[in-house]
Amino acid sequence: MRRVAVVEGDGIGCEVIPVAREVLQVLLPDAETFDLEVGCARWERSGHAITDGDLDEMRRADAILFGAVTTPPSKEYASVIVRIRKELDLYANLRPVRGRGFDISIVRENTEGLYSGIEEISEDCAVTHRVITRRGSERIARFACGLVKRGGHLTIGHKANVLRSCLFFRNICIDVAREAGVRVKECFIDALCLDILMHPERYDVIVTTNLFGDILSDVAAYLVGGLGMLPSANIGDRHALFEPVHGSAPDIAGKGIANPVAAVRSAAMLAAYLGRSTAVQEVESAIQEIFSQGVMTPDLGGTATTREFGDALLSLLRQRIEGRT
Repeated sequence: MRRVAVVEGDGIGCEVIPVAREVLQVLLPDAETFDLEVGCARWERSGHAITDGDLDEMRRADAILFGAVTTPPSKEYASVIVRIRKELDLYANLRPVRGRGFDISIVRENTEGLYSGIEEISEDCAVTHRVITRRGSERIARFACGLVKRGGHLTIGHKANVLRSCLFFRNICIDVAREAGVRVKECFIDALCLDILMHPERYDVIVTTNLFGDILSDVAAYLVGGLGMLPSANIGDRHALFEPVHGSAPDIAGKGIANPVAAVRSAAMLAAYLGRSTAVQEVESAIQEIFSQGVMTPDLGGTATTREFGDALLSLLRQRIEGRT
């Protein structure tokens, strides 16, 4: 039996993940799910946002469905999701952006760069080290090349004209792509953020460093209706975590209006990872059908609550899946 750890987290994570969990249970009825509490709310209550025991539970799970956690600007609080990515070595962050006429996979190196956690802070100066290693660059480049379909190409996003660490990353990615027989393009990351909005059809798979990938995927969310729409996968050699790209959104938390689509799409990616190869297509077809009926949350111009959208989607999914069995 497959075991899936479910982390709702903070803010709207507690509203969208229950919908995503139900979708997952429809797709994988034989999977066992269990809850883990991590995040800011737990830290405020107990002084611990995440423990070694929580990480051990995640390691024992076959996959993790993760909501969103708040990271307060405090010296005493370290990012939960960054720690999970590093501890479980989830080095590849895959963020698909799909719409009419384009299908883009943004691949972000997930354990190095400016999120390496090596920082020095004094009264007059703060320094964050940008760590780019050969091992990290080679494996993220290989992962990205593995996603390039026949006839496609890999775009490397960088700032090699200014940063030597980017030049190092760029050169390694080019070498890996050539060895894999993958056609390569490259683009300065600032220009790429603009061009992906103007000409999304030009792109196939994009690989870039940690912070740049975080920013680029948020920018690309504009193409499909905002951050409430984008899922992501954090993949390592032994573990995997799936989460919506958006954060905990405290400004709308508790209002029942959060868009669950990103979380639901993440659950579909998780189901595909655990063996239901048709999960992403099944869920996407159902989402588009619900949209065509005018059922949308306020961020998309509709009036549906999180629960109303989720109930409509689940009803359709169950009808379609049970109708085939």
